[in-house]
Amino acid sequence: MQDLFKRLQKSAFRSKFKLKQPDIEYIRQKGLETIEAHAKDFIKKRISPAFIANDGKQTPMRGHPVFIAQHATATCCRGCIEKWHHISKGRELTDAEQEHLTTIIMEWIKRQL
Repeated sequence: MQDLFKRLQKSAFRSKFKLKQPDIEYIRQKGLETIEAHAKDFIKKRISPAFIANDGKQTPMRGHPVFIAQHATATCCRGCIEKWHHISKGRELTDAEQEHLTTIIMEWIKRQL
């Protein structure tokens, strides 16, 4: 995971994403377990299906700390996941792949706190 985070930091686009104070307060209010549950749910419903009608546009740029983390970690759409994480498009993500992406999202969030 260290290699991934080093590569993400070198990306001008990915490295511009940061949690703002309201996001941090939201995380502290809800707790990391709840935020992780949200991340798992977003990955399962918005990212995991084999075909996504609005792929590349399904993850908002704001509105929830997990959305910001998804853009920062290139877990926001199947195209970015294929490019950065080498998980091919056109098939449903396995449970292990979903867990892996959630772990990356949560690690980024923890580093922001």
